Amino acid sequence: MTSTSLMNTYPPQPVTFVRGEGSILWDDQGKRYLDFLGGLAVTSLGHSHPAVGHALCEQSQTLLHVSNLFGTQPQREVAAILDRLVNAGEGRVFFCNSGAEANEAAIKLARKWAGPGRHVVVSAYGSFHGRTLATLHATGQPSKHEPFQPLPEGFRHVAWQDTADLEKALGPSVAAVLLEPVQGEGGVNPAGAEYFRAVRELCDERGILMMVDEVQTGLGRTGKWFGFQHYGVRPDVISVAKALGNGVPIGACWARADVAGAFVPGDHATTFGGQPLATAAARAVLATMQAEDVPRRALEAGAYLTSRLEPLPGVKNVRGLGLLIAVELQEGHAAGDAAGRALEAGLVVNAVTPTALRLAPSLLVTREEMDEAVAILRGVLGGTGE
Repeated sequence: MTSTSLMNTYPPQPVTFVRGEGSILWDDQGKRYLDFLGGLAVTSLGHSHPAVGHALCEQSQTLLHVSNLFGTQPQREVAAILDRLVNAGEGRVFFCNSGAEANEAAIKLARKWAGPGRHVVVSAYGSFHGRTLATLHATGQPSKHEPFQPLPEGFRHVAWQDTADLEKALGPSVAAVLLEPVQGEGGVNPAGAEYFRAVRELCDERGILMMVDEVQTGLGRTGKWFGFQHYGVRPDVISVAKALGNGVPIGACWARADVAGAFVPGDHATTFGGQPLATAAARAVLATMQAEDVPRRALEAGAYLTSRLEPLPGVKNVRGLGLLIAVELQEGHAAGDAAGRALEAGLVVNAVTPTALRLAPSLLVTREEMDEAVAILRGVLGGTGE
């Protein structure tokens, strides 16, 4: 298939990758690249991890699909592990195929839990929650809304990290607040403990659900199993995806048992969500993550990488949590141009904003690989700008 056979929903694809191993990718010309984007924070164990590959091979020859009318072993095991990692032991999980679907489930659950007349979900400007019509409206980026109006009703946006603005928005029709612990697509902007604790208090006072979108931040990326755990709060609903399958499409919506109890059979469903192949991959991913203690590795590697990035020419500052990092560039440097130059030099990153590069390497990244990435960026940034 040529690129002209694809819908024009992405920019022209500059490289065709054919193979990956760990932090390394190779294109169809045999050129080697260091991957510091991880499929947008998806391949947290690196490419072609043997434990995931073995799980997929074994499951593909055992059982692929029976529908959610029947139970399967890997689905139940992954749900129990996720519940334990949330540090709850009292939640329920709905499996789906992506982060957007996990957020759709959260939005529907909030409406069902709150009941008639309480259907509004409040989210923050700069957020990103998905590309379906509902999750697009939850996304706090109005420029993305306009081509698809009218969007579904019931969404309201407030200023990021502005507790007073949030409090004003919490009228009697609000069912839930939906926030990211770190705004990923919005520019890698951490929320901070003070803000999240204030949100938790407001939700408790008003009888509103606090829902946390951990699609990009969950499962070790930030230096804890979930980003919210940095802030000392417990959400009512959590969405996860990306890293859960290490490249195999799977998402999940976790909720407190009493909140999850609002759903009854027939309220929500998905044909492929939580099917055996995807949950077998997720089971292998979670086992490997626990064995490797990826939150600790991400915290240590993130601190090291940040310390190496900050002194680079053209770098204004570095922000993020763990191994979800944005490199804000000085005036005169365009992030898109820098990402293109980095790709030519053999490093995969992306421009998360016009002025910032995003780095989300494997949580198993080595110090030598980080040093190599920094050396490439030094050459790239030293050759651009004023």
